Amino acid sequence: MILFPLFPIIAIICFVFIVVNFIYFLFKGKLLARKTIWKIIETLTAVVTPIAFLASMDLSYENECCTESAIFSPDHRIGIYLLLTVCIATFAISIFRTKVLPPISEFSINLFLMLGLVLNVLLSIQLNNNDDGFFWVFFGNVPIIMLLLIKLTENHLRIKAYFNEHQIEQTSPLNNFALQILNLDAFYKFPILLMLLIPFLIILSMVLVLFGQKPDSMIRAFTDTYKHGFSQLDYMCDNVRCGGHFLCSVGANGHKQLVKPIRYGKRNGDRIICNRQLLISNAFEEMVQEFAPSFHKRIRNNYNKVGNIIHRYYGIFEIKIVSDLIYLFMKPLEWFFLFALYLFCEKPEDRIAMQYLSRQDRLAIKSKTIVKI
Repeated sequence: MILFPLFPIIAIICFVFIVVNFIYFLFKGKLLARKTIWKIIETLTAVVTPIAFLASMDLSYENECCTESAIFSPDHRIGIYLLLTVCIATFAISIFRTKVLPPISEFSINLFLMLGLVLNVLLSIQLNNNDDGFFWVFFGNVPIIMLLLIKLTENHLRIKAYFNEHQIEQTSPLNNFALQILNLDAFYKFPILLMLLIPFLIILSMVLVLFGQKPDSMIRAFTDTYKHGFSQLDYMCDNVRCGGHFLCSVGANGHKQLVKPIRYGKRNGDRIICNRQLLISNAFEEMVQEFAPSFHKRIRNNYNKVGNIIHRYYGIFEIKIVSDLIYLFMKPLEWFFLFALYLFCEKPEDRIAMQYLSRQDRLAIKSKTIVKI
């Protein structure tokens, strides 16, 4: 979850600092912290934290049932990443700028800060079902939302004061439009900025189509995922048995005369049919996991995608003749796995016999106690 050990401590310190200043700002209309310290806190929270989040929670995961699933669908994340980049860059500009910018630039900053607010709210919902979601929402999204509210309010007060002191020349219709929006009262200004995000996102979606994205890619970045707040693909995980040998499991359900089932076994709390091919395959994977865990993880992540395919066409794999064909297809691999087990394991048959048994039964085999199955 964390890129480096001190990150949680830094995030918690920033969170406490921001909450105190946010409350003080609500009552006093100004910040309690000194400007230099506040800029450091803003940078760590609104610039560094989103990058750390994407690196540790999205880019490092696939989009599938059997692993920690990516927050955004890999096929549709380009648009979201572009929006997040624009929002982070806008906030960084807001931190270090020293004066009011030209009308169109000032309008764009406020528009993208409002966009950042919306994205953080949506992301908080998306992270709702994630194991590490509480940490990122509580110490990431919540303080960023507070910072954005403070920044939008500061910008509004700064612009209003600037307009009261300076006469602004209206040089073009676009400048005039930006000035009129910026000069509105907050009660009207922020809802209008929120509504103006809709045509902006529509235009961006049309541009992304030119780069191979779908028109609704920014929506599908949230929905075409597993196990998150907006995820719409959870149903595809219903019959996927994670951590198992999908092809061998299907093969074991073929005609008894061919696949030769030996016994029942337990996997993830479910009873499954075990034949020798399935037991050998699982024993081989267990051996690889012990000797080369990182290599095993890569293989397992890729092989889990087979489970998604099997689920997608689940009815086909329930036909016994199909299971027979898969059993025969896997035979050469079964022989290879068995050869490797005998080559590298001291007691290969014991390892094979222990697969898909309870912990008590596995210990019994290790101690050579007779087990009834």
